[in-house]
Amino acid sequence: MTRLNAAARCAAGLTAVALAVAACGGGTGNRSSDGTFKVGHSEPDHLVPGNTTSSYSFEVLSDLFDNLVGLDKTGATFNQAAESVTSKDQTTWTIKIRAGQKFHNGEPVTAASFADAWNHAAYGPNGFEANSYFEQIKGYGDLNPADSKATPKAGKLSGLKVVDDGTLQITLNAPFSQFPLLLTYPAFAPLPKAAFKDLKAFDDHPVGNGPYMMSGDWQHNQQIKLVTFPGYTGPRKPKNKGVTWKSYSSADTAYTDLRAGRIDVMQTIPAAKAPEAKRLLGDRFLVRQTGTFDYLGFPLWDKRFASPGLRKAFSMAIDRKGIINAVFNGTYTPADSLLPSMIKGHRPGACGETCTYDPVKAKQLFDKAGGFKGSLQLYFSNAQPAYEQWMQIVANELKQNLGITDIQFRKIPVSDYLTLLTDKKETGPYRQNWEADYPSAQNYLEPQWGPANRMGWKGAPADEFNQLIAKGNTAASEAEGLKFYNQAEDVALRELPLMPLWNWQGQGGRSARVDNVTITPFAIGLLAYEVTVK
Repeated sequence: MTRLNAAARCAAGLTAVALAVAACGGGTGNRSSDGTFKVGHSEPDHLVPGNTTSSYSFEVLSDLFDNLVGLDKTGATFNQAAESVTSKDQTTWTIKIRAGQKFHNGEPVTAASFADAWNHAAYGPNGFEANSYFEQIKGYGDLNPADSKATPKAGKLSGLKVVDDGTLQITLNAPFSQFPLLLTYPAFAPLPKAAFKDLKAFDDHPVGNGPYMMSGDWQHNQQIKLVTFPGYTGPRKPKNKGVTWKSYSSADTAYTDLRAGRIDVMQTIPAAKAPEAKRLLGDRFLVRQTGTFDYLGFPLWDKRFASPGLRKAFSMAIDRKGIINAVFNGTYTPADSLLPSMIKGHRPGACGETCTYDPVKAKQLFDKAGGFKGSLQLYFSNAQPAYEQWMQIVANELKQNLGITDIQFRKIPVSDYLTLLTDKKETGPYRQNWEADYPSAQNYLEPQWGPANRMGWKGAPADEFNQLIAKGNTAASEAEGLKFYNQAEDVALRELPLMPLWNWQGQGGRSARVDNVTITPFAIGLLAYEVTVK
């Protein structure tokens, strides 16, 4: 599946987002305890589930909606709105909806609530951001003609069948063993009939089926206030009375409010502030592994980057550990694979020599590949100061270790950066990161290196990679699937159309007002329903 939009939300700079707050001195910022708590984060773009791929939106949507399937703190799936999810061939899936569920407006949750929401998001002319996430379902092509100006052949996915109020049948284009994991993605949430009367109004006041409901409308660029839904019957019963998601445009400002006790949870403290936060917060400083990694991608349509040997030389000329120590206070982990350690299928050291700092070998490979002619342009956005800091080190190492003398920076406004990459207008290596939509080796490999890859990687090696991914997707068991995914990973590492750099570490914090704060490594980080308020 193509995940350009998912990559876009990551590129917006997860380090500056998903903020959480903690009162360093144990104070509460003169706030009375009403059983609710505040979380700092960045402003969402939309709150209609199918019309966003932003992790900032996901935080709120996960509180408002129960998908058919959810993820626990370990990444294991569990049924939320579904009673069961079954398939005999991994192509046709039968889902039983748990009886007795209600939307916040009293409407019953039925199989049609899911089918209607998915059809609307998958219908190309509606222009929903998460449209491509439905491409596995039969009939998607009829709703999304190759010519964007053409009229779709159909208005609904032929692979969706509402058998009865409690049964939804889904037919995919091909067997896909990861489908239950895909169902955890927020775009697959249900919608009440009331949503379609005015989706713009619904975006400001979404009505879900989850453990929390809106308290007033979304106050844009200020906050989104949620309170518990008394009619909730699902598995995520809140241990608090509500949560307010407070929007920040600056991670530093959010951290200041964390210290002052004006917010209670901050999921990602800026790296420069982490040593201070660790000292001040003590056991309220929350460290976690994450599934996000940084990389440099190569524009393979530029023939200067055509040689895998040259790309390997670039990779081996970069001191990943040195950069981590200098820029991230030693908290990140050098990439040793295309899969983070938290993902099944990760093999320690899979990247091997390619990800090892060896300037002598790097220069030998560089010379053997014919060197590099012309100016080397390095692209990054202005979303975070750290991007320019480590890119400066990369430039110095490429000059020193490979002898490239003409290196220029292309610092692009974050609002324009993703458009530039999508339009393939970059002429040199570019900084990007990836956070998976769900914890699967497939979701790290296929979106990044598959047919719609951003690097322009094609030809026999890319075909080999895609064939192995397809075998993994249709494998009869998880173990068999991982075998093919790992073989595909080996092809990508051999060719290196993009080079992995490091895996992020999450560093958050909480105030003395709250406890039992769990921040998962996944896109939906904070498990708000588990938080207790003193």
